[in-house]
Amino acid sequence: MDYTKMIANYHTHTWRCNHAYGIEKQYIENAIRAGMRILGFSDHTPYPFPKGYVGPDKMLPSQLEDYVDTVLRLRDEYRSDIEIHLGLEAEYYPRLWEGLLRLIEPYPIEYLLLGQHYIHNEYEGDRYNGKPGHGEDDLRLYCSQCKEALDTGRFLYFAHPDLINFSGDPALYDDEMTALCRFCKERGIPLEMNLLGVRQDRNYPDRRFWQIAAKEGNTLIYGTDAHWPEHVYSPEVIRKADRLLESYGIPRDRLLTTLPLSGSAC
Repeated sequence: MDYTKMIANYHTHTWRCNHAYGIEKQYIENAIRAGMRILGFSDHTPYPFPKGYVGPDKMLPSQLEDYVDTVLRLRDEYRSDIEIHLGLEAEYYPRLWEGLLRLIEPYPIEYLLLGQHYIHNEYEGDRYNGKPGHGEDDLRLYCSQCKEALDTGRFLYFAHPDLINFSGDPALYDDEMTALCRFCKERGIPLEMNLLGVRQDRNYPDRRFWQIAAKEGNTLIYGTDAHWPEHVYSPEVIRKADRLLESYGIPRDRLLTTLPLSGSAC
């Protein structure tokens, strides 16, 4: 089959998160060269953590204004070449959520992506969800916390929903992820097949999850999760994702190419 021609990517990072490289112009110009029409920046949101905790993989609250100003300036500079949007990738932390909304409210953030890298509230000693060895309690909490997050109505889509590296009872995984996929379908929330995971053969995409999503009829979108300018658009990675999609039994007509942005996530 012909490979999917990506025309939009809403999952793009910047150097501020401490684990991405290059400058914003490089990401934009690579997207233009690839013929993309839409590029959304969604760097890891700052969080107003208590007790002096600093998230190691997020921008600082003091960097948010520069992030916003840079993306808006480049949006204007490249307006005749590509459509640029301003977003953030965020975890949902119940104790800190209202503080996050207050932090970002003054800025014209167009969308949020849910990327639940940790459970609880992160600073409480939580492990990264992609590390192996997560058990049954972790899985239950991951699924319930993600559903609570998506129920806020603040998120454009669910990034790498299969991130949690679970090694427990397969029947429990099936039950919990079936309920999560049904929840997303009922609310019209697309699931992201994460192309960074495809590129690097991470624990995601997780075949178990996507076979459930195939059965439940979820829609999905590719997100490059670009942390390097050259990863904004990679035909060989898209071809690999297309083959995975086919092997999971997901029809191509469930793969969305663009998403409507309602104007503000706040």
